[in-house]
Amino acid sequence: LAQPVTPELLVSPSSQDGDLGSECPEDRGNWTGRLDFLLSCIGYCVGLGNVWRFPYRAYTNGGGAFLVPYFIMLAICGIPIFFMELSLGQFSSLGPLAVWKISPLFKGVGMGTILIVSLVAIYYNMIIAYVLFYLFASLTSDLPWQHCGNWWNTDLCLDHHVIKAGNTTFPVNITNTVSPSEEYWSRYVLHIQGSSGIGDPGRIRWNLCLCLLLSWTIVYLCILKGVKSSGKVVYFTATFPYLILVMLLIRGVTLEGAWKGIRFYLTPQFDHLLSSKVWIEAALQIFYSLGVGFGGLLTFASYNTFHQNIYRDTFIVTLGNAITSILAGFAIFSVLGYMSQELGVPVNQVAKAGPGLAFVVYPQAMTMLPLSPFWSFLFFFMLLTLGLDSQFAFMETIVTAVTDEFPYYLRPKKASFSAAICIALFLMGLILTTEGGMYWLVLLDDYSAGFGLMVVVITTCLVVTRVYGMKRFCRDIHMMLGFKPGPYFRACWMVLSPATMMALLVYNIIKYQPSEYGSYRFPAWAEALGILMGLFSCLMIPAGMLVAVLREEGTLWERLQQAGRPAMDWGPSLEENRTGTYVASLAGSQSPKPLMVHMRKYGGITSYENTAIEVDREIEEEEEEESM
Repeated sequence: LAQPVTPELLVSPSSQDGDLGSECPEDRGNWTGRLDFLLSCIGYCVGLGNVWRFPYRAYTNGGGAFLVPYFIMLAICGIPIFFMELSLGQFSSLGPLAVWKISPLFKGVGMGTILIVSLVAIYYNMIIAYVLFYLFASLTSDLPWQHCGNWWNTDLCLDHHVIKAGNTTFPVNITNTVSPSEEYWSRYVLHIQGSSGIGDPGRIRWNLCLCLLLSWTIVYLCILKGVKSSGKVVYFTATFPYLILVMLLIRGVTLEGAWKGIRFYLTPQFDHLLSSKVWIEAALQIFYSLGVGFGGLLTFASYNTFHQNIYRDTFIVTLGNAITSILAGFAIFSVLGYMSQELGVPVNQVAKAGPGLAFVVYPQAMTMLPLSPFWSFLFFFMLLTLGLDSQFAFMETIVTAVTDEFPYYLRPKKASFSAAICIALFLMGLILTTEGGMYWLVLLDDYSAGFGLMVVVITTCLVVTRVYGMKRFCRDIHMMLGFKPGPYFRACWMVLSPATMMALLVYNIIKYQPSEYGSYRFPAWAEALGILMGLFSCLMIPAGMLVAVLREEGTLWERLQQAGRPAMDWGPSLEENRTGTYVASLAGSQSPKPLMVHMRKYGGITSYENTAIEVDREIEEEEEEESM
């Protein structure tokens, strides 16, 4: 009598073996909605840098002419590496550490990534804490950085409202005066006068400490359930900044003098294009703005289903990111133009980059507008939502990387593990809340993701194309997306991207300048500490190689060859996606040719099975060629 047969689709690979069922780790989970992945990527790429780095970089590097190298660099080392990282993550469904099953010899690259991301996560959340501080400070009828005469102000403080109201005929000497917003930032928020330098942090500023605690709490609550919870929060944090940006843009463009600033921002100076500096700056901007190499993209893609069209997503995110940067430039520079007209100084004297723009110049401009607390609140709320989703990505990367290494222990306890990491990073970030904390923040910002990150990305690129093999990688993408990457991508991966980044690295080392904050120069030991921070992430690579080689047997050369090959279980994580060379390599699978499996499972052939047949035929032809 025939037994009723369970269709194989319903049987998980482990339950066929019976005894292995208890060993199987908990499911990794996937994105729950269609747009979760796309919005998470957009939220991750569009961060604070788009608002405070890009506009200033464009203006110092030839205005509108900067867009030429910007888009060329986007095409050479932005889009291809972005796509490579997404492909690796989606193909293997593994985090940035475990993905190195592709070539266990280079697992140290993953370790370096995690180190860099952890350092960045520490100080990035401090910036979010400053934003929260200003957000709360904006909830008043008149902004606290509007006037002089508070306890933190000095005699140098000069209030522009007074100049305008006085309507004085004699010229006021502005050169050695300070705006109230600048004193509010450095003397009240940072209380930096309590510290003599980086070696003397002073006392903890409790209000900043509470803001930092609050920002870590927000981040933790959003990543509590992994991509299931953060994937929903990004529906708000990735879209809302655009709404505010448009509001600020309209407000900015309607101010008098706005065109002054915009002319400054966009007047093309094509002579700049002949200097190497501009091209390097463009490449650096692309590099940091897209967040390649931080493992965030790889992590997000690893939660996709196997056949998700990441090719399309790559172009949506990278181009969207570029357009956002350009838009933000209009919003920033229109307000700077208005401000320069109000103060009667040229635009280049008010233009700044980095925290100086967000916490000094823009807040000062806000005090000149009617309804200033409202606009100030909006601006800082935009910065908060921009920063938060990038921070989610950093945290998700760390948590995913470690839980994928130890799925049996950590996956069931993901929430408490995330809590442990958040608490640890909060405690490490406490030095940033001291009076001299800004010096430490500058040090972290300058060195944590500098040349270390470049080395990581260059190595990844070379390992995938040279060690793993370009042919193989393209075949994997073919399996996954149903088409092979074109000559543009192959050329970039093989030559253009690594070469561009090597040039960046060399330039960074040659043009090395010690860190400074305002007029303060960092002592030699601090610089050494910074350089060590960068070197440490690079040194993970040889350390990882050493461990991998010691695990193998045979002569050194044999060991290297063994460790360089993909692990046995490298490939798609679900058995139904393992076609071609990946068929029989999963534990407990005795499937014949993939086509047979697919026929048995689905009783028919879909487009992806067609791909599987093609890939199979290709491999067979290659094997025949080799044996001849």
